[in-house]
Amino acid sequence: MSRANVVRAVLAFAVLAASLYFALSEPARLGLDLRGGTQIVLQTENGPSVRADAESTDRAKEVLHRRIDALGVAESSITRSGDRRIIVELPDVQDPSRAAEVIGKTAQLTAHPVLAGDREPAGGERRLQDESGRPILVGPAALTGDGIGSASASYDPQNLGGWAVDIKFRGGGGKIWERLTAKNACAAGDERRIAIVLDGKVISSPQVTEQVACGVGITGGTTQITGDFGADEAKDLAALVEGGSLPVPVKIIEQRVVGPTLGEAAIDASAKAAIIGIALTGLFIVAAYRLVGLLATVALACYALISYAALVAVGATLTLPGLAGFVLAIGMAIDANVLAFERAREEYAAAPVRGPRTALATGFTRAWSAIADSNVTTLLAAALLFFLASGPVRGFGVTLTIGVIGSLVSAMLLSRVLTEAAVSRRAIARRPRLTGLGSVGRVRRWLERRRPDLMRRRRLWLAVSGLAVALAVTGIFARGLNWGVEFTGGRLVEYSTSRPIDIDTARDAVSDAGFPRAVVQTSGEDDISVRTENLSNAEEQRIGKALAERSGGQAAKQRDELIGPSLGAELRTKALIALGVALLVQLAYLAIRFRWTFGLGAVLAMFHDVLIVAGVFAWLGKPVDGVFLAALLTVIGYSVNDSVVVFDRVRELWGARPKEPFASVANLGVLQTVPRTINTGMGAVFILAALALLGGDSLTDFALALLIGIGVGTYSSVFTATPLAIYFERFTDAPAPAPKPANRPAKRREPGDSGAVV
Repeated sequence: MSRANVVRAVLAFAVLAASLYFALSEPARLGLDLRGGTQIVLQTENGPSVRADAESTDRAKEVLHRRIDALGVAESSITRSGDRRIIVELPDVQDPSRAAEVIGKTAQLTAHPVLAGDREPAGGERRLQDESGRPILVGPAALTGDGIGSASASYDPQNLGGWAVDIKFRGGGGKIWERLTAKNACAAGDERRIAIVLDGKVISSPQVTEQVACGVGITGGTTQITGDFGADEAKDLAALVEGGSLPVPVKIIEQRVVGPTLGEAAIDASAKAAIIGIALTGLFIVAAYRLVGLLATVALACYALISYAALVAVGATLTLPGLAGFVLAIGMAIDANVLAFERAREEYAAAPVRGPRTALATGFTRAWSAIADSNVTTLLAAALLFFLASGPVRGFGVTLTIGVIGSLVSAMLLSRVLTEAAVSRRAIARRPRLTGLGSVGRVRRWLERRRPDLMRRRRLWLAVSGLAVALAVTGIFARGLNWGVEFTGGRLVEYSTSRPIDIDTARDAVSDAGFPRAVVQTSGEDDISVRTENLSNAEEQRIGKALAERSGGQAAKQRDELIGPSLGAELRTKALIALGVALLVQLAYLAIRFRWTFGLGAVLAMFHDVLIVAGVFAWLGKPVDGVFLAALLTVIGYSVNDSVVVFDRVRELWGARPKEPFASVANLGVLQTVPRTINTGMGAVFILAALALLGGDSLTDFALALLIGIGVGTYSSVFTATPLAIYFERFTDAPAPAPKPANRPAKRREPGDSGAVV
């Protein structure tokens, strides 16, 4: 075994050992859309005296952190996004009403002496209603929230209400409270009371008890607020009091709620899709490439381990689109193996005397440029998702990046080590057909024998592409894109009813609840989705109750998304920017890596694919949301991937045949890459078909977009990008590419070879 092979074997063992360690050491972090819970996005606004910026938002985040801790939500997280946004994640919280009410209040807490109410208010005084609704006159604030250290709810059996809030003061707060209560203890009637005011509303106005001596007051730095509190009210009040005042007002611009059963179903469906997809892909690859295909399938299973371990190691959060991307990347992982095996078959057919091992090593080496270029284009799409998207779609970009890198490790390291070790065995090397490299395959033989001139009809293919684009654009303008609530703003709530309810009955129930203009649709077998522009938490509960009554059972909320109109417009703009930047970045990369004629042809074909996928969704009325955006940018990566493989072969052939007409060379390059395109496409189709059948509504639409995109992309790489490149070559005087170095290993006898040593 050569030194290079030893190094590769050691690296392969180290990667697998490290992956196994990380996979077993800790579980992956699940996003709220998989484990269930509530996500609230807040935006800070300018206050009367404080400007909303990164500094004030950070201070607001700390206050909110204390409030959330006081609510007792386990494993909650709160992070700042940009200068003015705060993302709050509350796992396992299914009713966001209480949480949103508590964390969103400005919580200006003050304590005021109550004055005699039989006169007009003087300077600094104002008339409020106490907790029972009776008007009282209060003086200027004697104590603010800055003087309060901590607060907690406690059950007091001596209190008629049962619950109270215990307060500990800090700084000079205790002394201020002592002086205030000492003065009030000397008064009678209303003037013995102290009004506790929260955001301009009296929440409690207790009297100083008779046990407090006149002129002495309450000492010890603690006090207790009593009133008509329930357990939740006391805990919420304690959270607000202890959290303190927000430095700037905050506004809820996004709110998402996902039921735990929905996340469990997505995980289960994706796991089944992964198992079925790997099994079907493995069987197909084994049938196509025999022994090396079997070993590539083993490496594919190791790829799943490597990708999962990398996800855990970097601390990435696995979201619903990310889960789909993780499963999808399994189909992509086989592409590098297919490219290497097809090149190895060519090498062996050209020089059988070299033996299968040398052919395999040369195949991996010569396939590297196409593998690198195709993976770089996919990584560019993933990077755009990460930097330009947000939320779960951004998580898809992270997962896709990990998947692409993991596929390279799987194919170029693990698969190479396993296959080269196997074909080096004397018994196997003597049977080249067993290895799967002894024949170029039936499809390749048929194409070489018939040698169809596909590019002779390039005008016909471009006309077909133009017609498909025209139909797609007609659908987009005639039917319009069904923008999801994520891009339009509004609220989308999905209910699961315990008993089936037909759509007309559901619409009547929502209309009778006060929302005749709401969009009511079926979602799944027994699910109803309701989308409207403005919907408060109380109104949402009214709709859920109406659906439950009409169905004669219960209506459980499975998903709840609230997007502010400004945020929706911003996300829609970002989506369009992401698509535009994707086209420009891919064009620049391909122009640098190949020729501008190749790059422009590939980018126009990619634009053709994007328009067709969007047009199909317009005609079908499918939602265009963040998951669709993830699918669309993945289609861009796939489309360019196919074009890169074709153009890489065309460039190589043209360098070796600079005198031949470019159309003839391009046609030959297309014919030689057809087997790879078919085999790689089939691997991805198995995965996506399993997702489409098992993945539920969100994953089904995701898989449908990608199935359409892969089918159209496979067509366009041959019948759109290549004819366009032939057309554009008329307008350039650039010479043909330089011949590609042979880059063949030194010839030598291998076990089972016939012929002399050269």
